[in-house]
Amino acid sequence: MKPAPFNYVRPLTIEDALAMLDEYPDAVVLAGGQSLVAMLNMRLVTPSHVIDIGGLSGLKEVTVEDGWLRMGALVRHCDIIASQTVYEASPLLKEAALHIAHPAIRNRGTIGGSLALADPAAELPACLVALGGQLEIEGLDGTRHVDAADFFIGSFETELRRGEILRAAKVPVLAQGYRTEFDELARRHGDYALAGLAALGRIDNGCVYDLRLAFFAAGAKPELAVASAQNLEGKELSAANIEDAVALIGNDIHPVGQPGCSEQTKLYHCSVLAKRVLYRMAA
Repeated sequence: MKPAPFNYVRPLTIEDALAMLDEYPDAVVLAGGQSLVAMLNMRLVTPSHVIDIGGLSGLKEVTVEDGWLRMGALVRHCDIIASQTVYEASPLLKEAALHIAHPAIRNRGTIGGSLALADPAAELPACLVALGGQLEIEGLDGTRHVDAADFFIGSFETELRRGEILRAAKVPVLAQGYRTEFDELARRHGDYALAGLAALGRIDNGCVYDLRLAFFAAGAKPELAVASAQNLEGKELSAANIEDAVALIGNDIHPVGQPGCSEQTKLYHCSVLAKRVLYRMAA
């Protein structure tokens, strides 16, 4: 299929892009295009204008300042993988990016595009939630910051308002004593995940603190297994304690089934992933 007719515009500054969004309310923003182009071709979206922000150099920077790793919205998945700055500040992001689709997609897809789309099966939204990240959003009225845990509302739904552009994503630099782990289950590497988990925790004398278990591809948005994390607070990551915590995952994670993978199967997948990740944290 071919997309419905639209006008293509390429702003030179983010201010120009915001002005265009204000002028054309039904316009869509094109970043890496790895999801949007397919949606256009299938006519799932039929905008009057496509605003290509790919030329805005200010959205491609990776910096560390005041204890935060800041990545511009146009930082590509392959940039995350290649960046020593990202790896040193937040190794979870590189580990997760290596699971995103295939190299051809990672060479074009952007972190901003992934976060703004909010696909329930995407890896990076869960990472932002696990890490306690923030989204930097630009509009005609100025800049605002939204916690990642509040940004994702549901399947393909975010707190991004009409006329706004996601400018950057920020995560705290990984502090001493903290560990991160990532895992996902897919039929083949590069396929959409059947279930996935991004985790953060502080390990001290064999005990775990401040644990955050963010599951994706289970429900409509990244979900934290709060009960499981609270059950492990201050405890050793022993086999018995891990089993007790994993048994509580169903208190917070309510999977949405899909063809060939029921809700019960997805919940089992989440339990398997939690055990894998927690045992690796204990090692």
